[in-house]
Amino acid sequence: MTTDNPKVRPLDETLLRTAIDIANIPSLLMVLVQLTGEMRWLHDPYLPSRGKGLSPNDTGQLDSVYQNEVRSAAYAAILEWSRGREPQIPAPSPELLIRMLSVSMGEDVPAEYAEMMSHELGLDKAPRLAERVFGARPPAGFTALIIGAGASGLCAAIQLAKAGISYEILERNDEVGGTWLENRYPGCGVDTPSHLYSFSFAEKDWTRYFASRDELFDYFKQVSIDHDIRRHIRFRMEVLGAVWDEQNKQWHVNVMDADGRKRTLSASMIMSAVGAFNKPKIPVIPGLDTFEGPAAHTAQWPADLDLAGKRVGVIGNGASAMQLVPAVADVVESLTVFTRSKQWAAPFEQFKLPVPTALRYLFESVPLYRSWYRLRLAWTFNDRIHASLQRDPEWEHPERSINKVNDAHRKFFTRYIESELGDRQDLLPQVLPDYPPFGKRMLLDNGWFRTMTRDNVTLVADSITEVRAHSVISGDGTEHEVDVLVLATGFDVVRFLAPMEVRGRSGRTLESTWHGDDARAYLGLAVPDFPNFFCLYGPNTQFGHGGSLIFMMELQMHYIVDLLEQMFEAGIDSVDCKTEVCESYNDRVDEAHSKMVWTHPGMDVYYRNSKGRVVVNNPFKIVDFWRMLRNANLNEFEVTTGFNSAESLAGVSEHALAERQV
Repeated sequence: MTTDNPKVRPLDETLLRTAIDIANIPSLLMVLVQLTGEMRWLHDPYLPSRGKGLSPNDTGQLDSVYQNEVRSAAYAAILEWSRGREPQIPAPSPELLIRMLSVSMGEDVPAEYAEMMSHELGLDKAPRLAERVFGARPPAGFTALIIGAGASGLCAAIQLAKAGISYEILERNDEVGGTWLENRYPGCGVDTPSHLYSFSFAEKDWTRYFASRDELFDYFKQVSIDHDIRRHIRFRMEVLGAVWDEQNKQWHVNVMDADGRKRTLSASMIMSAVGAFNKPKIPVIPGLDTFEGPAAHTAQWPADLDLAGKRVGVIGNGASAMQLVPAVADVVESLTVFTRSKQWAAPFEQFKLPVPTALRYLFESVPLYRSWYRLRLAWTFNDRIHASLQRDPEWEHPERSINKVNDAHRKFFTRYIESELGDRQDLLPQVLPDYPPFGKRMLLDNGWFRTMTRDNVTLVADSITEVRAHSVISGDGTEHEVDVLVLATGFDVVRFLAPMEVRGRSGRTLESTWHGDDARAYLGLAVPDFPNFFCLYGPNTQFGHGGSLIFMMELQMHYIVDLLEQMFEAGIDSVDCKTEVCESYNDRVDEAHSKMVWTHPGMDVYYRNSKGRVVVNNPFKIVDFWRMLRNANLNEFEVTTGFNSAESLAGVSEHALAERQV
């Protein structure tokens, strides 16, 4: 079918019919409301029931008669739209949006989310990051250096380019991708839904509901190609440190290339995009260096490591172990899993499930369906559980849960674990956590509990006292012989930017400012005494209760480019967050955390520092943090004016650092 009518959107009717027959009913209902303008789809008998856990609730639990009615009506309405009929409600009011999302979820969604929903759907006047047009351009010679070419570095590069800022990326690896380049262990993938794990300006036709490592890496590599980023990247370039030059309002960044040659690059601003999960944590175990078989951290997986027919020991049971162990249990001779802690894990209905071809077509060809599908995912994986993570000081069982709802979560997850163990209930004491649900990062169950029941799998819930040439000695003195040793021991996430040595205006290093592992920043991105220095995914920016890393990056970049535009309009050459602003913000962070599950004393977690302070997780509701980052306020920064034109990056000052060390 061909047409010159721009309103006509030709569709493959057979493929559309197939897609509608398996599409998500709650999402189709919202498409029907907007396309037809009929409010009857928001009433009985079409009201979906609340889904369980993280389930997409594809049927809405409607009777099959009403499901068929919804699907038939949606097919007809989408066909009419494809033939030129415009949506009858193209821009729902905030009140209607809240009502629609509430109906589609089968639960009340607070009215405070209307503004964010309108923005994400492109219904308000404020442009989304993907659509922002910059009025003020940077002064001649204003340049930027981005440290890291992972997801956050690519996001920064694209937005700086749109703002007209000349930039380069310094990447220590030989390819982009960051986490998704470095982590290659079997079973590696994302635990955020794929449709939430892509940039708003670079949507992806995902093949799985939860993408594998390879598809994620391919996505970020393609983004770097599509947005012409690669020519701006210096690969295999390690950043050693940086120092602020107050006189010239520049950063001098010390780097070392793959051949060990050192030099200095200069720029007007630095953006740290090094991420948090990039420094593998190697446990201190006596004799670990004496092990004679292959030994590797999951984040440093050798391409030639073959586990087939081997006796494999795995130390740790966090997110990477939960993916790795079930993925290799079929091919190894035996698996011995050493754990000192226990993990809560949620049922994972869509584990390894592909997105059917027809549904991929529906996502691509009917943007309204994609938008509502994403909105429902966002609510499920964002703030839905935030209220249940607040500690009730009157709760009578604080040792096992933090409030009545959290205790109900505990019962639900306990029943799930018991069902997964089947006739191996003897394992329950070894796998059932004794701390509140969500106290540690809630994992998605890739088959972990069932794998523990296999005949070739042994769970050792004990400490490790020693590693020998071909074995591991557990705390009770038992010797466990292994051929291969895998460290699934996570990352050092509390020492942000280490080991880089960054010196600010006063000459103090960032490490000394943060006392090693006590990182603090305003909105997770600006640190007093470090002008024109911004962190992406910095301190207290991980949404511990849900959310997407990609969404957080875009929030921070929205704030940063707004701040830069205000700088350029006012002729400002440097901004430095005021100390009192940063301190006040971090007081709010700590106060909020004091009331939440992540400060519960019953667990040892990666997101608390040596003093017990939470330095990784963000305690605020996502909608509240979204508002905090909507607009930058120059009054919160010390500023200097009278731009001192710097050299362009093309002719930037470089010289060997044979003698000078920063």
